[in-house]
Amino acid sequence: MSRDADLSGPPREGPSLYGVSVEYGLHTVLWLMADHPRRPSSRDLAEMQGIPAAMVAKIMPKLEKAGIVSSTDGISGGYALARPAAEVTVLDVVDAIEGDRKLFDCKEVRRGCVLFGGSPPAWSVSGVCRIHAVMLRAERQMREELGRTTLADLMRGGRPPEFEALVADWFHARTAARETARITAVRKGRRSPR
Repeated sequence: MSRDADLSGPPREGPSLYGVSVEYGLHTVLWLMADHPRRPSSRDLAEMQGIPAAMVAKIMPKLEKAGIVSSTDGISGGYALARPAAEVTVLDVVDAIEGDRKLFDCKEVRRGCVLFGGSPPAWSVSGVCRIHAVMLRAERQMREELGRTTLADLMRGGRPPEFEALVADWFHARTAARETARITAVRKGRRSPR
């Protein structure tokens, strides 16, 4: 089966292992790969995607702490990738946002069979629980795939060049608007009160 396995079919319903923060975080770092005249702010990155600015503002410090993005402060500040996209894996981003979350938390239920009378025999508890072992293998495979896929991989075949030009224009306009706001604020600050 190819790395881009057939994912057609109805989406699964119910809670997911990773929350919406991971999705927002991954999409946000992909936008950092676009052409920017200056570093985009978390607000610009949120607005570009139509997602809550407050969520992006919570995610970005986690990514910065993990060394995935870097930031500059101030009205002309913002974010950039701290490393080349080919060196940042999906797993890096997932772990930065969610931590090293386990797929399964084995509670050793096998010890509690009423027939054991509170003293499970050695055969029933020796080694790793078979159910836990399956979950550990599944988790290892998932983490290997996430660790094998880089941000550069995610961008391949994604947004067409003509769309990238629109993205660059949008970020250029946002930068110009922020610079105009900064200059206006500085000029207002220099005026003597009347």
